[in-house]
Amino acid sequence: SSQNLSEEFAEAARQLKKEAPRIQFGKIDVTHQHDLRKEFNIQAIPTVKFFVNGSREDPTDCKGVRKASTFITWVKRRTGPSTVFINSTDQAEAIIKADDLAVIGFFRELHNDSVAVFCETARDVPEMAFGMTASEDVCANFGVQRNSLVVFKKGKPVHKEVLEDGRQNKLSLTRLIKTFTLDLVTEYNIETSVKIFDVPVENHILLFTPMNSEPFNEIYGNYQSAAAEFRGKILFVLVDINEARNGRIFEYFRIRDIDVPAVRILNLTSEARYKMPADEVTMENLKEFCQSYLNGKAKQHLSSEEITQDWDKMPVKVLVGKNFNSIIF
Repeated sequence: SSQNLSEEFAEAARQLKKEAPRIQFGKIDVTHQHDLRKEFNIQAIPTVKFFVNGSREDPTDCKGVRKASTFITWVKRRTGPSTVFINSTDQAEAIIKADDLAVIGFFRELHNDSVAVFCETARDVPEMAFGMTASEDVCANFGVQRNSLVVFKKGKPVHKEVLEDGRQNKLSLTRLIKTFTLDLVTEYNIETSVKIFDVPVENHILLFTPMNSEPFNEIYGNYQSAAAEFRGKILFVLVDINEARNGRIFEYFRIRDIDVPAVRILNLTSEARYKMPADEVTMENLKEFCQSYLNGKAKQHLSSEEITQDWDKMPVKVLVGKNFNSIIF
């Protein structure tokens, strides 16, 4: 909520006042500041923007940051080095063990395009620790080839990614790394919905099924296996059909009890929806559906009704597919 974010923001300001007095924190109630809202194109509230060197031009959006500690990390990485230089295995181990999530970049040298992309990515992912090394000993100790990164979760390596020479796409790398702040398959509920929308992956696949059903374990196993293959490209979400609070989401996708288990893909930008053509939730069917979607070959499903002109006039708003995402989330 705005109130909660405001408190965390204030806490970050208090802590940074001693450490970095040059960084000023301010807040604006845009309900009374229409000119500012227009100038900075404020769509959603709350929005946090970072201004550098007194310039009003092109402030940086601080998206998906909700805790004081993460605000502090985000700001520090934009005003100083975004990653820690690692010279020894002990130092690497300390970083890996200090936080739940850590990313280490192993490089041939510390001045190339891959390093630049790695450092830019670190600035946008304040939820985890970032370190980088060009030490032969450290690379050998972890058995990692140069010019690659490893994501560690609770001290164990969970993902390796080779960084191509030349400019690797920073956005795709950010998307991939941010997915590790979620489970491989995230169960949809009030708490997780905020986190799901904070990860900048615009393709979501949703499995609608009763979690207490006989075939659930097998279906879930297939879904998890597919999730590992499409990590960073498609976000895998599980929706329990027996949870009454998920009613709105069934409505949005027009899922009826008779349809389940059902699998849908949603593109957050276009709000286009796609239905898995096959009925059975097998590994093969899931992979085929995801791949055909990414290749642009999947057929759109359920065109939305048009938004009515007076949808916003009454206390109870009239929602259709086209305005559901923007209003609810």
